[in-house]
Amino acid sequence: MTALFAGFGAGFMVSMQLGPLSLFLIRSTLRGTLAIGLAIGAGIAIVDALYATAGAAGAAPVLSIDSVRTVLGLVGAVVLIALGVRTLWSAFRVRLGGEFDSEVASPRRAFATSLAATASNPLTIASWAAVFAAASTAGIASSTHSAMAFVAGVGIGSMAWVTLLALGVAASRARVGPRLLKTLDAAAGTAIVGFGGLLAWRTLREGS
Repeated sequence: MTALFAGFGAGFMVSMQLGPLSLFLIRSTLRGTLAIGLAIGAGIAIVDALYATAGAAGAAPVLSIDSVRTVLGLVGAVVLIALGVRTLWSAFRVRLGGEFDSEVASPRRAFATSLAATASNPLTIASWAAVFAAASTAGIASSTHSAMAFVAGVGIGSMAWVTLLALGVAASRARVGPRLLKTLDAAAGTAIVGFGGLLAWRTLREGS
């Protein structure tokens, strides 16, 4: 039970950090529905749990291989930049409530996009490996059973935070007008492109 709660706390706190996928969730929920926001959150939580599992299984050393780290980092940068450009484009092209049916992602499509975007940055395996190592050293996840409980807690904690975020954004959606929505789109798109550019720069710098 201790391992489960510790994993929950880790997943919840890590997910609270504002990142490109959090921004993607926010703008997609504002543009679409709560179901779309929850679908994106589910994709984030599932990949968090999978990467926590990979970290617990000792997959982090694979990332010490320069070629692997460079390829994965560049793939992640491309995906983030593409998401950011699409968000910026919608800021100038789409008005609140004026989307075409084909432009409003279904929860299934949003879930798939979230999975791909979150998984495109598998360098987070290293972060989860460090978290798991700390939990193991502290005796929280020192056995197979406690390790499984810790990983489950990570997924539950991550899902708890993204669910709260989606609910909060959906609740404020009615108060967001067209002008503010376009401003938020532009800010989110710029930030996501910035995250992608930074990831590409760091990847190329470390690989050189």
